[in-house]
Formats: sequence, structure tokens, C-alpha cells
Amino acid sequence: MNRDLKISKIVIASDHAGFELKESITECLRGDGISIEDLGPSNSDRVDYPDYGIKLAKAVSDDESLNGIVICGTGIGMSIVVNRFPKVRGTLCSDVYTAKLCRQHNDSNVLILGGRVVGSGLAHEIVNTWLATPFEGGRHSERLKKIDEIENMLIKGEL
Repeated sequence: MNRDLKISKIVIASDHAGFELKESITECLRGDGISIEDLGPSNSDRVDYPDYGIKLAKAVSDDESLNGIVICGTGIGMSIVVNRFPKVRGTLCSDVYTAKLCRQHNDSNVLILGGRVVGSGLAHEIVNTWLATPFEGGRHSERLKKIDEIENMLIKGEL
């Protein structure tokens, strides 16, 4: 994998459909010296994706320095789960361009992949791009502030 990575520690999780891809990505990232906390599962036995999406999203929501990668069959289920948590900006990516822009423009802190949608080679390229791409800030920061305001209003019951 790419050795010019901007993120040094991530949490990773999947369901059974994303297990094989999770293991492959974990192995490559550890080989690049990235600190990985694997939140499960530990095998490909059938599990419920929300259980693992919750673990990962809670970790990222509680620690703004963390970034995560989460994988299910299509990525859609995990997208729904993780984006319910405050401070989580999960982005479902199936191409390198989206992986780049979601970091540059949205400061994505959770990468979501579809284990049955994206092949291993492309997934590794997406992960490399996502990890290596910095947030641009500027006008994009103002847009994220607006999203944070919506989130805060929802939490307070004002919206």
C-alpha cells in the first residue's frame, strides 16, 4: 500500500459480508505501520451489521482524533448506522475520486465500503487515497459548521 499516509491510527469493523475485505485491509495497513484497532467480528460467521457499526461509530464519535473504516455487503447498512452518531461523517465510497473528495471537502472520518461491491484491489486504492488526502478547510469548514449546527439543534430538540 501507499507509504504516504496522513492518518496513523484507525478503528476498523465489518459484518460477515465485509469480513474478508476487512482482514485484507487490516493486514496491509498494519504492514504500513498504521495502528489498527479491529472491533470485529473475528470470523465470517453471520452477524448483524448494526452491532459492529455501532461499536465503530461510538469510538469515532467519542474520540475526534480517531478515524474508522467499516465494511458490510453494500456499505449502505453501515452508512445508515454510523451517520446517526454525533461528529461522525461517514462516506460510502466505491471509487477513488469520491474517496479523495470526501476527505478534501467533507473531512470524512469514517470510510464505508461494500465488501460485495468493491473488489480488493480497488478497495486498497480507495483506502490509500482516503487515508492520504487531507481536509482542505476554507469554504468547506463553513459548510461543516452548518452541519454541526443542525446536529446540535437536533440533539437539543430544537429542530
